Amino acid sequence: MRTETHGPHRRVGVALLLAALSLGACAETPDDSHVADEPASIEYVDGSDLAHITLTEQAIERLDLRTSAALQDAGLIIVPSGAVIVDPQGGMWVYTIIGPRLFVRERIKVDHEEGDLAYLSEGPSEGTEVVAVGVAQLYGIESGIGH
Repeated sequence: MRTETHGPHRRVGVALLLAALSLGACAETPDDSHVADEPASIEYVDGSDLAHITLTEQAIERLDLRTSAALQDAGLIIVPSGAVIVDPQGGMWVYTIIGPRLFVRERIKVDHEEGDLAYLSEGPSEGTEVVAVGVAQLYGIESGIGH
């Protein structure tokens, strides 16, 4: 009668080897026909450092972008404070909607803030839609951060 002293260990080793081989088969390189369209495209504006950002509907939903119309009162433009972004050089901006799924950064000057509103001495005209939620994500897309 023959006894195996490493029987259970050998079976575990074989099982691990088979699992590793099957995982390797899953790591095939995908072909390009299954790659989804880019969620954002960027077109730089001639003569400036600004870009037109076009997002797919799915990207807008995934980023949960929210907009708000700029208001005007006593000569000042009013936007949500969350719409304002400050670049690394200290410039202040909002993202405006200039077409379907099309966004561009616009320079502003903040006069003051009250609560969750920013009062601008310079900025978009009354009624212009500005991005109120998702501003940092748009800036990241435009500047190539995380993209």
